[in-house]
Amino acid sequence: MILQMNNIKKSFDDLEVLKDISMQVDSGEVVSVIGPSGSGKSTLLRCATFLETIDSGEISYMGKSAVTTGADGKTEYVSHRDLAKVKQYFGLVFQQFNLFPHYSVLKNIMDAPVHVQRRPRDEVREEAMELLRKMNLENRADAYPCQLSGGQQQRVAIARALALKPEILFFDEPTSALDPELTGEVLKVIRQLAEEKMTMVVVTHEMPFARAVSNRVVFMDKGVIVEQGDPEEVFGNPKEERTVQFLRNYQR
Repeated sequence: MILQMNNIKKSFDDLEVLKDISMQVDSGEVVSVIGPSGSGKSTLLRCATFLETIDSGEISYMGKSAVTTGADGKTEYVSHRDLAKVKQYFGLVFQQFNLFPHYSVLKNIMDAPVHVQRRPRDEVREEAMELLRKMNLENRADAYPCQLSGGQQQRVAIARALALKPEILFFDEPTSALDPELTGEVLKVIRQLAEEKMTMVVVTHEMPFARAVSNRVVFMDKGVIVEQGDPEEVFGNPKEERTVQFLRNYQR
């Protein structure tokens, strides 16, 4: 098991966004998280990657605890140093790419492995160029983000996340900022990673993609997991009325 989240709760002021959510992700698994806007999908990802602090619950990666909740109800995160080690286990690809605009494509990919992981520059460069070849972007190594299409920028963002050699990759609606033509480029890359057994959690509105690529689909609404299971079961024979309603609305 790579990720374990138990009894996660998260509120913003009086708004309870995550209500006692538990979820695990095993090695090689592709989990798609679907649901209406405001259901808590992105907040769940942000809590899993420590961009948000949880109010209560437990999170661990590769059996190493990152945050626990004591008997007094208070959450306790591990030390900054230990948390930095846990963060090495995952990569995150954002909706808006989040590339450094003043860095070339190659420098965007190489920066963290060289300066955070302290790996040899020549080795990192070779691996970065191989990732660019994989993304069909080897001829754009010296370009800057502003010179790329949205689909190209998102593929660079995926290469940057992969350069850190994570155990698991998180995608937060990776195609929501792209037009339909460019969406296909990015989904093709994620599909290829799935075929290579890369462990991934994908928050997405792309239902045909989720059905085709995932090992498991999680449907969230109003801060809870309503239903989860095999994609063909969830999409073809949903058990919960709320899931039926959501998919019916989506397919109109």
